[in-house]
Amino acid sequence: MRRPAALSLLLVLAACTGGTTDKAGAAAAPDAGRVQRLVSPDATLDSQAPDSFAITFATSKGEVEVVVRRAWAPKGADRLHWLASHGFFDGARFFRVLPGFVAQFGMSGIPAVDKAWDTRTIADDPVTHVNKRGAIVFATSGRNTRTTQLFINLANNANLDAMGFAPLGEVRRGMEAVDKLYSEYGEGAPYGSGPDQMILKRDGNRYLVAAYPRLDSIVSSAVRPLGGGK
Repeated sequence: MRRPAALSLLLVLAACTGGTTDKAGAAAAPDAGRVQRLVSPDATLDSQAPDSFAITFATSKGEVEVVVRRAWAPKGADRLHWLASHGFFDGARFFRVLPGFVAQFGMSGIPAVDKAWDTRTIADDPVTHVNKRGAIVFATSGRNTRTTQLFINLANNANLDAMGFAPLGEVRRGMEAVDKLYSEYGEGAPYGSGPDQMILKRDGNRYLVAAYPRLDSIVSSAVRPLGGGK
């Protein structure tokens, strides 16, 4: 989610997938071909996702498998399927982890990519499922503002249902890895001392590597369709 004024506990959107890090810990240059594909998406951006699909995120804390059900939130599922299939999240950090609430990600760490997705919003989906522990949800800063940021509920957050946060799937395997994501930086600016999303959007992963080196990351993601209601 983005941060609605009175709700610093909500989650912010944006768009950037950071590069990897080199052995010295500096952010390495991202693959130019991937950046171009993300900055200028082809016609598949408007394609429909499978009825159900799984995304396996290889993270710095272990594998996390998410199962997405298109019937839960069709527009969100289509967007997430495209992003994960095109490597958007590879190198992205879990930049906002609040124990007992959410783990947020979806800023790529590549400034050109973040800028390109600022206006690629999708309309809201009706909330059809509860924001329970393990549910994955797009962040938002208001009506019809979803772009690329998501969060995983670390607890049962049913209070988010009435705010329009529509779950589109849930963690099927690896919730123990999600629980281990580094969280000591706390809430982000301006409400806390954690990462400032405006600076992250401007400077990318180099900012996070320099100022918040212990953040966990997504190394890669793999998408596969599911059949038979699995």
